Amino acid sequence: MSSYQKELEKYRDIDEDEILRTLSPEELEQLDCELQEMDPENMLLPAGLRQRDQTKKSPTGPLDREALLQYLEQQALEVKERDDLVPFTGEKKGKPYIQPKREIPAEEQITLEPELEEALAHATDAEMCDIAAILDMYTLMSNKQYYDALCSGEICNTEGISSVVQPDKYKPVPDEPPNPTNIEEILKRVRSNDKELEEVNLNNIQDIPIPMLSELCEAMKANTYVRSFSLVATRSGDPIANAVADMLRENRSLQSLNIESNFISSTGLMAVLKAVRENATLTELRVDNQRQWPGDAVEMEMATVLEQCPSIVRFGYHFTQQGPRARAAQAMTRNNELRRRQKKR
Repeated sequence: MSSYQKELEKYRDIDEDEILRTLSPEELEQLDCELQEMDPENMLLPAGLRQRDQTKKSPTGPLDREALLQYLEQQALEVKERDDLVPFTGEKKGKPYIQPKREIPAEEQITLEPELEEALAHATDAEMCDIAAILDMYTLMSNKQYYDALCSGEICNTEGISSVVQPDKYKPVPDEPPNPTNIEEILKRVRSNDKELEEVNLNNIQDIPIPMLSELCEAMKANTYVRSFSLVATRSGDPIANAVADMLRENRSLQSLNIESNFISSTGLMAVLKAVRENATLTELRVDNQRQWPGDAVEMEMATVLEQCPSIVRFGYHFTQQGPRARAAQAMTRNNELRRRQKKR
């Protein structure tokens, strides 16, 4: 037996239950939070959440991106470049490649009448473009040139075939600005039941701690003014899905819930769907684009929930099976018809 195995033998008879019984409620809560965030084998969690931060150095202050870029640029200018092991002299070695000329076989050679040869020799690029369109050689021109040559009886596109190599000019589309939502401020307003807060949008904020999201879901249980709650692309997993499910069982004012583009597994989605059955105010639910496909059982549960919850009139999910898709479409048609009749009354 190796020394490492002997070292592990002393931990074989440890009573884990006895250790857990001696922990205080605060220590158990801290242990639960650490177990949620530290799971090296959970492939659904991003790499930054599989291991706790073990650095001991205190932060130097808030991040100043411009100052950091200036510092890196200055460092790059001050560092002396390494000398080449073999200095470059500009000498060219070897022989340049000359592509061999390919002789066209006699059976592949095309001869035209002298009149046609003379016409093609003196044709402009625009005329060649029209000829190529008539001969259905659409690969030699752009779509606009092709259809202009076919639809008009005269030469109207003077760009010519040589313009095909020029790329189309597109207007640059700027990136979407980052979500400016202050999570701590939103949490305070949700807890205080602020009547002016009707929408909580945390989309694309990927560094929200799991305990803070859990606290936000806990505060949403008693809130009576928030109508829309969105957690798109926040790297939420099953712990957050369970917290959302608990919130749906008690909240009676929420109308729209969006948890798309996250790391929720089939277990977490099933918990949310079961909680939706106990909620009569939710009208919109979006759960599409998770890290993994939830499975046939979850899709069947989705169709069943839509059939049993007439309040839901908008549902965001792309079904992969024909059976649940047809049932869900029929249920959504019925729910919208019921909503239309209620509005008429």
